[in-house]
Amino acid sequence: MGRGKIEMKRIENTTTRQVTFSKRRGGLMKKTKELSVLCDAQIGLIIFSSTGKKWEWCTEPFRMEQIIEKYQRSTGAHIPERDHPRETLRLELGIQRYLGEDMGCLQYEDLTKLEQELENSVSKVRNRREHRAVLEFQKAAVEASKPMHAMDHFPFFEEQPAGNNLQLASPLLPHFHPHLQLALPNIQDSVTGPEP
Repeated sequence: MGRGKIEMKRIENTTTRQVTFSKRRGGLMKKTKELSVLCDAQIGLIIFSSTGKKWEWCTEPFRMEQIIEKYQRSTGAHIPERDHPRETLRLELGIQRYLGEDMGCLQYEDLTKLEQELENSVSKVRNRREHRAVLEFQKAAVEASKPMHAMDHFPFFEEQPAGNNLQLASPLLPHFHPHLQLALPNIQDSVTGPEP
């Protein structure tokens, strides 16, 4: 018994639509690979789902950008892009490769080069991190070696009238001992003079 004919219209049920998309996408990619191998055809296939997820496949040993360039040369068509098209495309492909995506079309030499670039990048990040750690350690050592004056932790109150003898704020710093108090000068000794 044969299959029933399917009406060509959008599938309304989301789950059924997703299942159909996955099955047909797999079938399309399989047929594309078969056509490439059997007929020695150069094929580039790009698929975007309704959610924006991308799948692509191209004939080895080519890369997708080579297939697209060949298409542009053969048709005289130019795929418009904003800003700098080559730079944008190069950056997008570079990001995909660094994230481990879109590597099905890469040859062994390209994979080796990408691996070396990633190792160099990791090395640079580690060196920068170690340099920052050394700088922070040196800064902490300099701060720790500065002589501390007790009076640096007691700001003077400038709002107080000028007649007060000692205008220090009480310390609220946690590293001072709570029972430590400042000694006030004995004013009576300075008025009457020292005893004989």
